[in-house]
Amino acid sequence: MVDPLAEVVALLQPVARFSKRVEAAGEWRIHRPGTGDPFYCVLLEGACQLSVDVQSPLELRAGDFVLIPALQDLHNASLHAGDIETTTMPVRLAEGHFRIGRQQGPPDLRMQVGHCSFGSPDASLLVSLLPQVLHVRGEPRLATLVQLVSEETLAQRPAREVVLERLLEVLLIEALRCGGGTRSAPGLVPGLADERLAAALRALHARPGHAWTVADLAAQAALSRSAFFARFSRTVGVAPMEYLLHWRMALAKRLLREGGMEISRIAEQVGYSSASTFSVAFARRVGMPPARYARDGAQVVAAG
Repeated sequence: MVDPLAEVVALLQPVARFSKRVEAAGEWRIHRPGTGDPFYCVLLEGACQLSVDVQSPLELRAGDFVLIPALQDLHNASLHAGDIETTTMPVRLAEGHFRIGRQQGPPDLRMQVGHCSFGSPDASLLVSLLPQVLHVRGEPRLATLVQLVSEETLAQRPAREVVLERLLEVLLIEALRCGGGTRSAPGLVPGLADERLAAALRALHARPGHAWTVADLAAQAALSRSAFFARFSRTVGVAPMEYLLHWRMALAKRLLREGGMEISRIAEQVGYSSASTFSVAFARRVGMPPARYARDGAQVVAAG
C-alpha cells in the first residue's frame, strides 16, 4: 500500500547540516532567527521553554522532542529566565558541544539539537503540508534516532551521506506519525489521521496518473462530493484538485531531474493525455517548459 507521508518525506531529500549537544545552567535565553530550514531537538535532561514566531511558549521536559520543518524566529530560554532580554552567547566546550548560561557547576539541562536542509526544489510546497511545529512527548525512539543522527554527523565513516539521509527520513516519519494527533494546523498529517480522507489520499498517491475527479475521490472516502470537498479543504489546507496538481508536478520534477524518460512517458505517468498538454501545464506552474527544466537539472547534477 502506498504511504503518502513516506512519499512526501522521501521527496523532500533531507540532508544533515550539523548536530550539537547543548547544556545549560542558571538563567539564559537564546534567539535563533528564522532560516526556513528544518530544526529539531530532544530534551535529554531538565526543562526549558521554547516559542516559535509569535506562538505561545511550549514547556519542554526531559524526553520531549520538537520538530520545526521550516524554522521561523525561535526563542529558547530557561524556565525562570525572568526579565532577561539579551541573547545568551553559547560557549563552545568541544566539537559539537556547547554550554549556555552559568559556566560553573553541573548543568540543569541537556539537549541534542540538529539542523538539516531539504534538497527538493519543491521543499516549500511539501513543507506546507506538514505541521509548523510538532511537539512529541514520551517517545524514547525519537531520542535514539536523534543520537544516531548526531553520531553519524560527527563521524567520517564510509557512505556517511547515504546513512544520514536514511536516518533523517526515518526520524521525520517517526516524528510525524507520533504526532499524528497534532491538529493545530491543516496539512497532510491531520489528513491522514482522518480515516475517510486517508483512503482518498492513499488512492491518489497510488495512482497519480489516473483521471481523478472530486467525485471519484469522494467515492474513495465514502462521502458526498460536497462533504468531501469541504472536509478535505479544511483538513489538508488545499482543495483536492489543487493537492493533486501539486503532487503531480512534484513527481514530474523528480522524473525530469532523474532523466532517462521521454517527456511523453512522464506526461502519462502524472495524468496528462499528451506531452503538449503536460508541457503547457508544467510551464504555467513552474515557469519553464519541461525540456528546459530537465536540461537545467542535468547541468546542476554535472556541476555537483
